[in-house]
Amino acid sequence: MSGMWIDDDSVRWALAGRPATAEEAIAALRDHPLLLLMHGYGSFEGDLIELAPQLPGGFVCASPRAPLVAPPPVVNGYAWFPIPFGPYLLPLPHVAPAEFVGSEPHRAAIAALEWIDALDARVEGGLREIALMGFSQGGAMVTSLLRLRPERFACGVNCSGFVAPGAHADDERLAARRPPLFWGRDTADPIVSEQRVAFTAAWSPAHTELEARLYPGIAHSISAEEVADIAAFLTRHVDGAARQ
Repeated sequence: MSGMWIDDDSVRWALAGRPATAEEAIAALRDHPLLLLMHGYGSFEGDLIELAPQLPGGFVCASPRAPLVAPPPVVNGYAWFPIPFGPYLLPLPHVAPAEFVGSEPHRAAIAALEWIDALDARVEGGLREIALMGFSQGGAMVTSLLRLRPERFACGVNCSGFVAPGAHADDERLAARRPPLFWGRDTADPIVSEQRVAFTAAWSPAHTELEARLYPGIAHSISAEEVADIAAFLTRHVDGAARQ
């Protein structure tokens, strides 16, 4: 147990690109793959779910609210794990736990896995394929989930995100399996530090089948071009992703 949990009442759902109720989504998961969308620091569950109409229509999309309330100056926003901030509210580049296990990203990923397991128990026959997609801190959640359960996820999408530092016991299993991972970013991203980028750039191709794309000018965001590339990536790697 992580000591954190995801509130079922704060999860947004989409089916075939349109908003859906939890009941409709869970029924559809009997024969549709799941795309888990994880928002960034200070955002909320209504963020990435807005991209559902531009993503492959075969997915049931679930966008949970992160379990922590982001502190001021953020207003009405949430976080998967705390981030120390420096001048101008940018994350301090040197502040990072030395180990992955026991870190805040590790605890948040366990909470997400517990929610996935509970959802699996509610779906007749269990969940089919699961794809992961996250922005910024949500991208760190994607790579953390891949590390914790290498065989569970078909692929991951890391948008302007990073890999939490440190090693995990299952990193070798992940490297042996090498699930597809999409990593899109801008080299001029003003939020993710050079140290985090460097670690992510070394770790990702060593543990996944990496598809890295650069999008000059997007800063710390997701562009329409990137969404189109993500949709193509998901269609290639998830059976049934394109099926309506």
